[in-house]
Amino acid sequence: MNKYVKEFLLRGMIFGGFGPIILAIIYFIVEKLHPETTFNGTEILLGTVSVYLLAFVHAGASVFNQIEAWGINKSIGWHFGVLYAAYSICYLINTWIPFDLKIFGIFTGIFIAVYAIVWITVYICIKHTVKKTNEQLRKTI
Repeated sequence: MNKYVKEFLLRGMIFGGFGPIILAIIYFIVEKLHPETTFNGTEILLGTVSVYLLAFVHAGASVFNQIEAWGINKSIGWHFGVLYAAYSICYLINTWIPFDLKIFGIFTGIFIAVYAIVWITVYICIKHTVKKTNEQLRKTI
């Protein structure tokens, strides 16, 4: 088995459990803010399985950024595509967003914007860290 597939699965298994914990916290908050809201067993089961798989895929997808043979565009493209597919499917199956083209377009726009903000932030932080490290290296030489 490819080492990156193994790493994807390992990361997914390690971090997948955080999804149901976050979902339980969200259900708790919803109950406190809206006591009239109830969740049936099907909703709880579907939500729990969905967010486990979502967290699994999210954690596993980080391996795409470490495949040295891939360029930055390919790794970000795969990372984005896998996450977008996982989130879209999960949100639609759980009816967290309705199956309406207009609303799905809004979801897509928000997803792209948040994804871009996160990656721009990561890029700036890494660039700053590299600059700082290079300055420290120059001082020691």
